[in-house]
Amino acid sequence: MLTVNAYAAPSATAPLAPTSIQRRDLGPRDVLIEIKFCGICHSDIHTARGEWGGTNYPIVPGHEIAGIVTRVGAQVTKHAVGDRVGVGCMVDSCGDCANCRKGEEQHCLKGMIQTYGGAGRDGQPTQGGYSTHIVVTEDFVLKIPEGLSLDAAAPLLCAGITTYAPLRHWGAGPGKKVAIVGLGGLGHMGVKLARAMGAEVTVLSQTLSKKEDGLRLGAHHYHATKDPETFRKLAGTFDLIVNTVSAKIDLDAYLSLLALDGALVNVGAPPDPLSVNVFSLIMTRRSFAGSLIGGIRQTQEMLDFCAQHKLGADIEVIPAGKINEAYERVLASDVRYRFVIDAATLK
Repeated sequence: MLTVNAYAAPSATAPLAPTSIQRRDLGPRDVLIEIKFCGICHSDIHTARGEWGGTNYPIVPGHEIAGIVTRVGAQVTKHAVGDRVGVGCMVDSCGDCANCRKGEEQHCLKGMIQTYGGAGRDGQPTQGGYSTHIVVTEDFVLKIPEGLSLDAAAPLLCAGITTYAPLRHWGAGPGKKVAIVGLGGLGHMGVKLARAMGAEVTVLSQTLSKKEDGLRLGAHHYHATKDPETFRKLAGTFDLIVNTVSAKIDLDAYLSLLALDGALVNVGAPPDPLSVNVFSLIMTRRSFAGSLIGGIRQTQEMLDFCAQHKLGADIEVIPAGKINEAYERVLASDVRYRFVIDAATLK
């Protein structure tokens, strides 16, 4: 077993603090990764603070991991020592069910094994990327292409694939009008990706305070949702709306913005239930859907797409000692647009 430094939440109400954890012995198909950077996702905060329930403490969050391979098992063929790699929201799945065979491991019928907060095949709890090293089976390790810096690539392993997957599934591209709700860690990547795919992109944010940023990131239009005129003016406009916010919104109001056969897709995960009037769906054959992340194949596709289009996250790199401060700043929307932990500060 390898003992490594980490930052963990000891309870739902205590701040994260330095600790050490055990990583499993390297198996024949395992890869040992020295973590260089790990992004801070809103999901980390929900989990660390027990807002989704079921958190087992202490827990080391972090599923936006970028680093370097330092050792490989005897049967590993996909990665080599020195490779630049990433790990996202899952570290294993059954590999045998219908969804896994389709390359949709995130929807494993037996349940994907999450990077943190899950249980590995050895029965031990999984711990995430707020640490110096991680051991992952080779099939769930992604290659980070040259041209993407490791710090800006780290958030792509969650924020990138979380927005890329619905944009691809619902056909964002030339001739399509796409709206991104919220310009945060997820939303800013949604704007970049939708623009690179060729769609006409609109940001829907509460105010116009980030309009300059939104246009810089690639949006064609930017509207404030606190202005009731926005919903009147944009009624029936969009083919696809991707909602990235982790708070309750008026679904009926946003559904009214969809064109015929349009879809409103939720990728933000608020802790409280959302409600919808069925007539908002019946009229003009609208859909309300959800999307998680993507499978390993699609995540690699996303990384390659980002490298091709020179897309990385807009980040603020912090030392581990500022994780708790960063959590509060995320909740206050005081980040442009993703915090990334420098794992070297954990040593």
